[in-house]
Amino acid sequence: MSSQLNVDTIVDKAGSGGSNVKMANTSTYVSDGGNVTQNTVQGLAKTWLRMNGDNTPAINDSLNITSITDQATGNYRVAIANDMANANYAATTGAGGATSNNTLMNCATPGDALGAGTIDLDLQYQHATPNDPEIVSFALHGDLA
Repeated sequence: MSSQLNVDTIVDKAGSGGSNVKMANTSTYVSDGGNVTQNTVQGLAKTWLRMNGDNTPAINDSLNITSITDQATGNYRVAIANDMANANYAATTGAGGATSNNTLMNCATPGDALGAGTIDLDLQYQHATPNDPEIVSFALHGDLA
């Protein structure tokens, strides 16, 4: 026998508003077309970052990031707060801005620089010259430890 819960608002036990919803890592959702289900937890970005890469690098906003270290021109090490399960995650990166003349930037995450708790970003102007772009952003998808 299945059941359904229909409510307008979920509030905490004290009735003061807000809610904490805990989802199991097996939770699924139905696709837009309604024919396929996907694992909700697997589809979430586990970490993301937007930072200023020129001059003194600084985090503008982030999720699950503790710090960035400027290792050299165009090279940053990003420390992940809650480690990934392993180095088999997907990284999506992007860079640009006025100081890089809005030019094509190559954002690499070298295979030997992927770790469960850190990732190195190598940023290059047109695939050749290391560059400190004004805006750097990236997100990781995969399993948390």
